[in-house]
Amino acid sequence: MGQFFIQLLLVVATIGLVVYFLTNRRKARAKAGVKIGFVIFVLAAFWAVLRPDDLTVVARFVGVSRGTDLLLYAVTVAFFFTTLSAWIRFREQDLRYARLARAMALTTAVRPEDNYPDINHSQPATPGADDPPTVRPPATGSGH
Repeated sequence: MGQFFIQLLLVVATIGLVVYFLTNRRKARAKAGVKIGFVIFVLAAFWAVLRPDDLTVVARFVGVSRGTDLLLYAVTVAFFFTTLSAWIRFREQDLRYARLARAMALTTAVRPEDNYPDINHSQPATPGADDPPTVRPPATGSGH
């Protein structure tokens, strides 16, 4: 029964973390929750290193036979959360880049009816546009 309890607890905690951080990703409260969770995890890691027997006592209390197994479960959940958080952050970054690219494309768009030079060829778009001005010879004063 003890093993089932810890498995159920870990699965529910993992699902709860996923749902919470997917729905509240941009809120300051969720960001603060991540920071607080990280600090608690670091403090628990120091505690587990300094007093490993206490970790075994806690593990047996929640239904795990050894403290190292409980630590492995905690690290697995932390790794899953970190991976999920990085994936969401990269996905949001990709969306930002796509929006930026769309905005730049719209601001630099060229209408088909506009006569812009072809960037693939060195010839001007309108014939004679880049030709030097023609110089006419002065009129002769013959008066005819």
